[in-house]
Amino acid sequence: MPLHQRLIRRSRRLARTATHSTVNLRDRLLRSDELVRAERTPYEVIHREGIAQLRYYPPLAQDEIELLDERVPVQREVHAVPLVLVSPLAVNMLIYDLFEQRSLVRYLRARGFELYLVDWGRPDSRHDEFRLATYVAELMPKMLAQVRAHSGSQRLSLHGWSFGGLFSYAYTALSRDPDIVNLALVGAPCDYHNNGMLGLQYQRLSKQLRWLRERTGFRPHNTSPRWWRSPGWANSLAFKLTNPVASLQGYFELLRNLHDREFVSDHATNGAFLDGMVAYPGGVMQDIVQYLWADNVLAKGRLPIKRCDAELRNIDANLLLVAGKEDVIVTTGCTHPILEHARSPDKTLLEVPGGHMGILGGSKAPRHIWPQVADWLAARST
Repeated sequence: MPLHQRLIRRSRRLARTATHSTVNLRDRLLRSDELVRAERTPYEVIHREGIAQLRYYPPLAQDEIELLDERVPVQREVHAVPLVLVSPLAVNMLIYDLFEQRSLVRYLRARGFELYLVDWGRPDSRHDEFRLATYVAELMPKMLAQVRAHSGSQRLSLHGWSFGGLFSYAYTALSRDPDIVNLALVGAPCDYHNNGMLGLQYQRLSKQLRWLRERTGFRPHNTSPRWWRSPGWANSLAFKLTNPVASLQGYFELLRNLHDREFVSDHATNGAFLDGMVAYPGGVMQDIVQYLWADNVLAKGRLPIKRCDAELRNIDANLLLVAGKEDVIVTTGCTHPILEHARSPDKTLLEVPGGHMGILGGSKAPRHIWPQVADWLAARST
């Protein structure tokens, strides 16, 4: 082919790439919602409790689902024990159904679990009086009662990620609910002072607050909860700062791949989760700072609830603990003490590669983590 024809062809390719990149950049900046591919799995909201809601995922219509580059058959016979996903605070629910080929709810439904999800909603300044006890002692019992009424099963399994794991085991310890059969806890915190670099910061804070209390009587709970509210943008920023290099690298990769519509769509979908985090109510932050970061009550086997004498040794459900080897938000040292406090006769520790988000919904989780968790639950859900 003559040189001038090659140059013409190359210039046309560059022009097409530039056009695609311009369109994709415009849509990523101005029409990001249209690119997001999360939450494609159908669900029904079967109960609302204030801003919180309970989702039910009905049986899948197809005979198999796509999981990364594999096909997983849909199991029609359901397990006897329904499974309840207990979400954390601060995050939105996209993480549970991020991509059609990487959807935890779709996978668990395909594995034969009657599946429910507790969504705590989006608290605003009107909810700053909410405390950890609001979720553990008030909302959790109401949500689980609705699950039992809908499913017809008294026996339940709880799957809790991050703070959702804390809610799951704290509820079980507080209520001594004999029909919580299984606890599958993913990146669930316990010993905040044994939490890597963050743990050292919590120890310093503990000393400072103790010094202040001894001299002035000050405690976080002496002030108005509204001063402690942590807005969603701050939670998003804090999460990104746990791995700033990866956060910046994601944007560089976006610029390099602006011509690729699918890459841009993937970036927008991940961004919808990372940039759309939810506020912590002020009262919850007061409890976190005083009970968890400063007093480290969970490590001592107690619950972060005022005037509560329930202990973690009340837990006797089958217990699975999933810990991420690269998790800097909840390290393996932070989560391990749950095993020591619980008196469950059936305890399993699963250490897996990945960070805090990765061990629940990362690109490696569908192949290396989800099957192990589903197998563990299935064996104990007959």
